[in-house]
Amino acid sequence: MLAVAVAVAAVAGCGAPARSGPSAAGAGPAADGFPLTVLNCGVTTTYDRPPARVVTVHQHPAELLLSLGLRDRMVGTAFPDSPVLPALREDYASIPVLAAKEPSFERILEAEPDLVYGGYGSAFAENEGRSRRAFTDAGIRTHLNREYCGEQRVTMADTYEEVRTLGRIFGVRDRAEALVADLEGRVARAAGAVAGTPEVPVLVYDSGDKAPFTAGGRSLGTELIRLAGGRNVFADLDTVFGDVSWEQVVERRPEVIAVYDYADAGSVEEKVRFLLAQPALADVPAVRNRRFVVLPLTAALVGVRSAYAVEDLARGLHPGSFR
Repeated sequence: MLAVAVAVAAVAGCGAPARSGPSAAGAGPAADGFPLTVLNCGVTTTYDRPPARVVTVHQHPAELLLSLGLRDRMVGTAFPDSPVLPALREDYASIPVLAAKEPSFERILEAEPDLVYGGYGSAFAENEGRSRRAFTDAGIRTHLNREYCGEQRVTMADTYEEVRTLGRIFGVRDRAEALVADLEGRVARAAGAVAGTPEVPVLVYDSGDKAPFTAGGRSLGTELIRLAGGRNVFADLDTVFGDVSWEQVVERRPEVIAVYDYADAGSVEEKVRFLLAQPALADVPAVRNRRFVVLPLTAALVGVRSAYAVEDLARGLHPGSFR
């Protein structure tokens, strides 16, 4: 059996989400705070009242809305990446899954949403007929997770602002502030536990055999590693994700490899087995000592799992700090 230290972000600790009340949309006066205008990834959207029928494309937007207690507003989701957080499984299972990957424009329209919330930029792929303009022309508002606005390095501040923005859009600001406070507290406790410990060099291994596909300096993963008492050995890669070379991996000598786990990318066991089998990596400390930390990809994205990922990474990098 492979000696893998498994740190699955937020699988056990997530508290139960708040339950939402009746939908705020429909006839009658607008709720407090509306009309509301939001600038999102270059698109300006005005909300007269909170959305009542939302479709989420990708898993992390769905988990964020469920954590805000908005199950009653969700009429469809798509593209699950990994097992759903335990506290959210029952609610998630009650939402119609429109497609295993990104659903077609026509399939989304069948759900009659008034908002489509996408996790990755591919949610609104123009070449597949799902551009934000196409939805606007159909009378449907859109929102893209801020991580894919492509403007700057992504940090935990983006996670907190994404939660607050959705709180404003859905008219649940108090819930959003409570969720942010919980996430901030989790990060502070984990970072505090490893404060003063030696920095651990970490390689993120997403996938790839001829060249490793890794998290660059603009990724949220880089900040999660830093908060957990580590250093992304490819933090100088000026992108969110990118290819590097195995020769660079050998030169940078990571002591821990964080393996991203998600559907359709090969199992964690397959990825670890591949890394252990590469003669060129035999003297890399992480490979020689078989130090692997497993992280669901959704935990390294702007969403509720990222705060939990800091503790899971910290435990993997500095196990002595949590005895």
